[in-house]
Amino acid sequence: MSEEIEIVVNGEQRRANAETRMTLADFLRDRLQLTGTHLGCEHGVCGACTVMVDGVAVRSCLMLAVQARGREVLTVEGLGDPEHLGPLQQAFRETHAFQCGFCTPGFVMASLALLRDNPSPDEAEVREELSGNICRCSGYQTIVEGVLLAASRGGDIG
Repeated sequence: MSEEIEIVVNGEQRRANAETRMTLADFLRDRLQLTGTHLGCEHGVCGACTVMVDGVAVRSCLMLAVQARGREVLTVEGLGDPEHLGPLQQAFRETHAFQCGFCTPGFVMASLALLRDNPSPDEAEVREELSGNICRCSGYQTIVEGVLLAASRGGDIG
């Protein structure tokens, strides 16, 4: 069964049809063409699909699109674009936080949630908060450095 879903995504009212069992990740990627949200494990383990829903970081592979109806969703596309990176994205770029980039959107969104809750985390807090996201190629150190750099600059991070 298909039904119309209306949500605010990256500050813009969006509407599309979705099967009632379609995940938010698939809805964002397939119906709204927002492919910055990546799907890795599709079991909520890797964190690549992390987005913000009403200001809370969620695994979009575990949430149904119908559950997002009437809510506000922020994806990595809402933080900036390749020509105009957001502050958090810029900090990650400066620290060379990622290699292949597949996990990047999930780490950026999880880091955004962390910094909104705790604008001045220490290294241990960053590592703890990001421990639910998996990167297969970076070794994590540069990701932590990117979060700490963004935090050190203060202000609006995304």
